[in-house]
Amino acid sequence: MITPNPSLQVFQNKLNLPKKELLLEIELNGKMKFEHLMNTIYNQMGICHRVLSANVEYVNGYSFGTIQLYINVNSEDYQQLEFYLNKNKLINTAVEYTCRSYF
Repeated sequence: MITPNPSLQVFQNKLNLPKKELLLEIELNGKMKFEHLMNTIYNQMGICHRVLSANVEYVNGYSFGTIQLYINVNSEDYQQLEFYLNKNKLINTAVEYTCRSYF
């Protein structure tokens, strides 16, 4: 008997959701290491990102500073990321990225 894979169905549903380009700024306050945050966003949540700027200082193994990321996500993935950041008490701000195209 062949049973449907529920994770495959979820993946297929996510393909149809519209994506937005966002600029996300995160303030590191020593509660999480920079490397751990980047690993979680990419490997565990599956969100591809580009680091636009990073001003990170390490004090006794703790990360402080700000990072700016460019992400292209659907609303469901962004809500998951925002929940994760808020749960870990990381201040974050997102702005929708719009680019003018000249023809």
